[in-house]
Amino acid sequence: MIYLIRHGQTEMNREGRFQGRLDSPLTALGEDQARRVGARLRALAAEVGGDWAIEASPLGRTRRTAELIAERMGLAVRRHDPRLAEVDFGPWEGLTRAEIVALRPDLASTEKFFLRCPDGETYEALSERVSAWMAEADASGEHLIAVTHAGVGRMMRGLYLGLTLDELRELDTPQDVVFRFAAGRIERVDCAPLPSAHGGR
Repeated sequence: MIYLIRHGQTEMNREGRFQGRLDSPLTALGEDQARRVGARLRALAAEVGGDWAIEASPLGRTRRTAELIAERMGLAVRRHDPRLAEVDFGPWEGLTRAEIVALRPDLASTEKFFLRCPDGETYEALSERVSAWMAEADASGEHLIAVTHAGVGRMMRGLYLGLTLDELRELDTPQDVVFRFAAGRIERVDCAPLPSAHGGR
């Protein structure tokens, strides 16, 4: 069974920048999100039992998120798997939506930029690496927590549910939710709300 987690909010998330293979640290909100996810997963593990493991993307923001989750669960992160790394956005990395549109005015009316960069990673390449990881996870028989990114999470959910690329682009990518894959369905498991002092994203 797969438990899909997106890393907590980062500085670049807060600025509205495309990160891709770049990195930036978690914000205080991002660290709180990771701790709440860890607490929710600890409760799920106590409820269902079985063998649990954590694997994460090798990028810094997912390493930190996985570390905070592992601390709450009393586990160690087993592996940092490059197949879980974020989509390569090529020359768009580090840019905001407005900066991309300045370079590509033809995209001004486009709402979703996922897998639209002509010099970035392709749908086929992303699908191949994500599906390979999922096949191994399914064969393991474990409760496997994948700490990854928005793009990889979209692809993982899309492959599991048989969605089209346009449907993938419409999926939300929250940073404080557990997506549980089981029996051909994906269940959204919300975490405890943040204290009001944090406000919004």
